[in-house]
Amino acid sequence: MYEIRLHSRGGQGGVTAAKLIAYAAFLDGKYATATPLYGAERRGAPVVSFIRIDDEPIRIYSQIRNPDLVIVLDESIMQVVDVLHGIKPDGTVLINSQIGTEVEGHSTYPVDLTGIALSLDLVISGSPILNTPLIGAIAKMGLISRESAKTVISETFRDERNVEAALRAYEELEI
Repeated sequence: MYEIRLHSRGGQGGVTAAKLIAYAAFLDGKYATATPLYGAERRGAPVVSFIRIDDEPIRIYSQIRNPDLVIVLDESIMQVVDVLHGIKPDGTVLINSQIGTEVEGHSTYPVDLTGIALSLDLVISGSPILNTPLIGAIAKMGLISRESAKTVISETFRDERNVEAALRAYEELEI
């Protein structure tokens, strides 16, 4: 089972991204779950989502304490939350970063999701939409297929710029 913990802030699209990743994995013939953890938070408050992907049925619905992959949609969360807590020794970090942030001791994949969203004017209430470019980056990592990524985005959002954002992140992420 592959386990992902996604750290975001309210309003960034982290919860939606988790659902889209799970749905894309399902389209790829996998079993997948997506579970958010948040209370009565407001826009900007830290939010965590959990995604599990497996070839076998998933019967675990608890929080993910030892993820294979940690996704960070806002670097400032790392000053408030220990996003790396419990990450597996060979775990990977995907981080939304304009400056190529590295996380010591783990394979780190920085990608400028914010820059991609802003360049396409994908903004809601003044905040860049990060979930659709994230789906492209996840596809580049091989966790879901590029075709399933495009399908779930097209089915969920009418604006074609969302698919374009995913494809740009797919191209820009260096593996």
